[in-house]
Amino acid sequence: MKKNLVLLGMMGVGKSTLGITVSNKQGMEFIDTDLAIEKKCSMKISEIFDKKGEGFFRLEEEKIVLKVLKRNNCVVALGGGTFLNKTVRDYILKNNVSIWLDNKLETLHRRTAWNKKRPLLETKNSLQKINILYAERKNIYKMANYKIKCDGLSKKDIVKKIISIYEKN
Repeated sequence: MKKNLVLLGMMGVGKSTLGITVSNKQGMEFIDTDLAIEKKCSMKISEIFDKKGEGFFRLEEEKIVLKVLKRNNCVVALGGGTFLNKTVRDYILKNNVSIWLDNKLETLHRRTAWNKKRPLLETKNSLQKINILYAERKNIYKMANYKIKCDGLSKKDIVKKIISIYEKN
């Protein structure tokens, strides 16, 4: 049984896009935890935040992610805030291979500015909000088993790095 590969980092870094490519190349199942939450709740994440609040979302996220992680041989793309949950983080670090995908904040802003599916960025100054979230999260993201600085790397190069790291474990 192969461990799961867990991709974490800020929204817009490419966890889902890269995860799909890696899973296809490795013959692994791909799971986007945000999509799994939306499916279970029959609502978009922005709707969950609006109608039920972030607290409800985080509780559902923990339950669903821990259930997903009990499987094996999967590539799992976490939501941007998931790794901040100590219970989830401890489980990931104990039983999975985790990689923090990091990128310049300006790049993340460019990739997320148009997207209305990100409730934490629904603000007038989304670049400032990204900076605040990154400052709050980076010390926790650092706990991941590995880190890839994605700045200046092609998607193909990042995928190669992810697969190389995973195959060493």
